[in-house]
Amino acid sequence: MSIMIKSNQEIAAMRQAGRILATVLETLKSQVRPGMKTKELDIITTKELEKLGAKPSFKGYRGFPANLCVSVNDEIVHGIPGERVLHQGDIVSLDLGTIVMGFQGDAAVTVPVGKVNSAAKHLMETTKGALEAGIRAARPGARLGDISAAIQDYAEEKNGYRVVREYTGHGIGREMHEEPQIPNFGSPGSGPVLKKGMTLALEPMVNTGGCSTRLADDHWTVLTADGSLSAHFEHTILITDAEPEILTTIETGSLCQRKRLSRSRGQ
Repeated sequence: MSIMIKSNQEIAAMRQAGRILATVLETLKSQVRPGMKTKELDIITTKELEKLGAKPSFKGYRGFPANLCVSVNDEIVHGIPGERVLHQGDIVSLDLGTIVMGFQGDAAVTVPVGKVNSAAKHLMETTKGALEAGIRAARPGARLGDISAAIQDYAEEKNGYRVVREYTGHGIGREMHEEPQIPNFGSPGSGPVLKKGMTLALEPMVNTGGCSTRLADDHWTVLTADGSLSAHFEHTILITDAEPEILTTIETGSLCQRKRLSRSRGQ
């Protein structure tokens, strides 16, 4: 397995792609509301990417027909935006990829549609927490399995949910999917050693029910096999000589730095 180490110039392009991606996701989060069709979110994405000067990663990738993946309730990933109407109490996962100067960013967030029940809220909080646990484990000298184990432990052992096995995180750079695959389950101390300059997309997908999946008739949308609720959070990160840097944010920095900034602003 060959995991690419990025140059400073390549990392700078990925930071720009990630910053634009985060800006578009913030706009989308603010627009999600009951009564809108999922295709409206793709229209917003198209306009925002054009305005900010980034190319979409997903449209045309292996034939995918949209700029944005929109997955609702029991849809895990790869939902195609269309005529589906969002309703109060739904949760919706927004997964976006961007390209700047030939380099990619990839991130996802799950948001409520209006007010949601406590079970949906806890699932979203847990999935976000699982992503943060994986990010904290991504230090130079650690192994890839440490990330996978941290995500699984947080979602399953600490909170009683199940992580999806069939779809994983991945390396990212000039290509959307590079080595390595990053499962959301695994054993600490296993896999390749993490080194400064690696760029990885971590993306826990967490279900309230079982971990099994099924493919919809559109041959893209992945759903929970048992119809249970699913949430998806993702960031593109850079392995540094200390804490990992999150690239898919408006204000780049480590997880700890961003949390300190949020506290200082009273957020």
